[in-house]
Amino acid sequence: MIRSLGLLLAACWAVTGWAATEPYGYPFDDPFVATVVGTPETDRAKFTVHVPTKRDSLTVFRDREVPDFLFYEAKLRYSYALQDKPAPLVFLIAGTGGAYNGGHITAQAKAFYSAGFHVVSLSSPTIPNFIVAASRTSVTGHAVYDAEDLYHVMELVQAKLLKKTKITDYFLTGYSLGGFNAAFVSRVDSQRKVFNFKRVLLINPPVSLYSSISLLDRMLENIPGGVDNFDTYYNGIVSAFGKLYVRAKRLDFSEDFLFQVYEALQPRNEELAALIGLSFRFSSAHLAFASDIMNDYGYVKPKNVRFTRNTDPGVYREVVFRLGFTDYFHDYFYPYYKKLDPSLNRHRMVEEMSLRHIEDYLRNADNIYVMHNHNDLILEQGEIDFFPRVFGERARIYPTGGHLGNMEYRDNVEHMVKVFTSALDGQPL
Repeated sequence: MIRSLGLLLAACWAVTGWAATEPYGYPFDDPFVATVVGTPETDRAKFTVHVPTKRDSLTVFRDREVPDFLFYEAKLRYSYALQDKPAPLVFLIAGTGGAYNGGHITAQAKAFYSAGFHVVSLSSPTIPNFIVAASRTSVTGHAVYDAEDLYHVMELVQAKLLKKTKITDYFLTGYSLGGFNAAFVSRVDSQRKVFNFKRVLLINPPVSLYSSISLLDRMLENIPGGVDNFDTYYNGIVSAFGKLYVRAKRLDFSEDFLFQVYEALQPRNEELAALIGLSFRFSSAHLAFASDIMNDYGYVKPKNVRFTRNTDPGVYREVVFRLGFTDYFHDYFYPYYKKLDPSLNRHRMVEEMSLRHIEDYLRNADNIYVMHNHNDLILEQGEIDFFPRVFGERARIYPTGGHLGNMEYRDNVEHMVKVFTSALDGQPL
């Protein structure tokens, strides 16, 4: 009886913010397939407008000494697209391991530019370029520190763009971890009021960072033979997709590469979790390795071992690929911030790295909206209820889509854009 009541309540939450009478045609019910395959070309939103994207870079910390091994990451890279007249501007924040020019964020940029917005695309704080060039601590993943770093970057970008165009209003959105980041960036802006974001949209954010990274780490347990067989599994993937790697010119288990892997291998459903886990393992490896080199922390590379730009990282990369997000949290991330705040304990840190930590702010900030999926893989059971409970009618929860699988689906894109355009024209959402 209690379980039935719980399912009924979950169903009620699921339809909050979107009309149950509206048919939803996203084609994949399986969350693992949705997460890997995404949205088929025929079901994506279509745009014919040319987006005049410009790539740029900036020096965030003029006095920062960048290790020779990471010299190519010294400047933060980003992109922007400007209308030929005054317009509102949207800042976009990529998800875990996502760069400013990745597939999801490029699709977002096209949608918002087509709707008349200036657009700025920013990489996730979790990628090496941000860790080296824009993070104060170079130990990213901290909700508050990352938000302040992103805000500082936005201020620098704003100063450059105001020399080129007029900006009438500011908006903010992010997907996955970028959505989580956007919530905390919005809170910073509510205090500093540089941008006064007219609206903020969180797309498929985690509730608790620790819960989500734990889920992602556990997905690797689906590797044939278990986690202890990681090396064999990884080498098999590399061998099977040698031609893909050559074409891509670099090893990149990004949102775009996952689909190429899926098409080439056609993995069974039970292998999809391992594939998703592997993609996030690469994100955590790149994060940890760049951070360790920046701080000479001794997490993977022994302290005081200096890398030059010609050093072959070899064995150190092999080690870091075996370490997950939870390893990074317990063995590096938490001890690092514990030194900055001796009163900190693990439980408090886990709680602070969560949207629950700013729940009151989110509930009362009527300019913040959320889009999510009832079967998102990065949420623990019951976590989806957080969004309709806190955001009410500002939350739109779709029945399917996995993690970001439906982000480019035409209905989702239409709603995403309307969240912002309705704030400009005074129309109901």
